[in-house]
Amino acid sequence: MTPALQSHATLALCRLAPVIPVLVIEDPAHAVPLARALVGGGLPVLEVTLRTDCALEAISLMARVPGARVGAGTVLGAHDAERARAAGATFAVSPGSTPGLVAACTALDLPLLPGAATASEVMGLLEQGYRTMKLFPAGPVGGPDLLKALHGPLPQAIFCPTGGIGVQNAGAYLALPNVACVGGSWVAPKPAMAAGDWAAIEALARTACALRVP
Repeated sequence: MTPALQSHATLALCRLAPVIPVLVIEDPAHAVPLARALVGGGLPVLEVTLRTDCALEAISLMARVPGARVGAGTVLGAHDAERARAAGATFAVSPGSTPGLVAACTALDLPLLPGAATASEVMGLLEQGYRTMKLFPAGPVGGPDLLKALHGPLPQAIFCPTGGIGVQNAGAYLALPNVACVGGSWVAPKPAMAAGDWAAIEALARTACALRVP
């Protein structure tokens, strides 16, 4: 799968809902009920970060939940991409991009949402064929103001901003013409996960789903 085809696939995923939950799962027993709650609340695209020992197991479990589109986040190289693909991830998300990661995702037919933080990085990804990318870390690098500035010279780039985004400022990002969705962890807070309060998480997902700008 070429970078251009990968980008087409990730853009389609980004347009399924206004928010992609960024999930740090520390207990595999949480995986299935968490996925059901988020999908039930209208957020079918789920990013499970490879930051915990059980992340790959969680991906495998969540991938079996009807309606869930499960990907791996914090994919940093070929080894991560290979493990994520084997676990059942249908896409990968990275805070940046490297030639090795791009080559691996191309060979694995694994759609990649690569990260960028500067105009030069965006231009580099566009040159490789990536049109859909992640702005990271969105808040610290300039937030909506940076995205507005990038849109003028680089209107073909479409973003999923992630980092420093919550329910209070997500709308400012989603209103921009070069934003397809945002990524955020606020829809699955640790206290609710620890308590098994899946109803609360589903309610947060519904609120996030309602952020979609017509």
